[in-house]
Amino acid sequence: MLKKSLTYLFLVTLLVLNSSCFDILEEINLKKDGSGTMLITVNMSKSKTKLASIMLLDSINGYKVPSEDDIELALNDVMAHLKKSKGITNIKQTKDFENYIFSVSCDFESIESLNGITAHLIQEQNKRESTKFETSNFAYNATEKVFERKFTYDASIKKSFDYLKKEDKKVFQDASFTAIYRFEDQIEETSNTIAKIAPSKKAVMLRVDAMSFILGEKTIKNKVKLINSK
Repeated sequence: MLKKSLTYLFLVTLLVLNSSCFDILEEINLKKDGSGTMLITVNMSKSKTKLASIMLLDSINGYKVPSEDDIELALNDVMAHLKKSKGITNIKQTKDFENYIFSVSCDFESIESLNGITAHLIQEQNKRESTKFETSNFAYNATEKVFERKFTYDASIKKSFDYLKKEDKKVFQDASFTAIYRFEDQIEETSNTIAKIAPSKKAVMLRVDAMSFILGEKTIKNKVKLINSK
């Protein structure tokens, strides 16, 4: 299953690298007891005309272009992986090949269940490449009412970027990662200075452009302190 999950990531990367603009969206709705829902979306709709042409080719810039069947198979592999993950239920996927928007969503029993989805993949990455990425992406302390999006920057991110061809590096200039976290309680404060709290104070959004992330100038790491309502 590790191999299949990596295949999915590889296929998405191929599309992303040949897109002039893409956005990755991470959404979490967290309940007071630590359970909730998660949605991951890869949106390449701004480049749909270019991607439609690319999908007609066998390869571009030295990369093999995946077919719709390849992407379908890879997404099904991810679904199968999630179904075997402890504490993960109600798994759904959406595929829009006209606008090139792909998403996967699920319910999780606890933050530990959510972390378990990618823990093994991250452990293998750290072992293989001598990197030091967090194996737990999220944390939640129900008593102290603190939710945390963890991330440790590693120089391998920029190193991998430097290996790309010049034309492939350009696509990251308009790319971004956006995280939206929603809560039942109101937010008291967040640790990331670029995070924006919604007027309702029950949601926070953090958007980081790809180049700032790659260079380590901005981080997706954030700690959200909630007001302890009774």
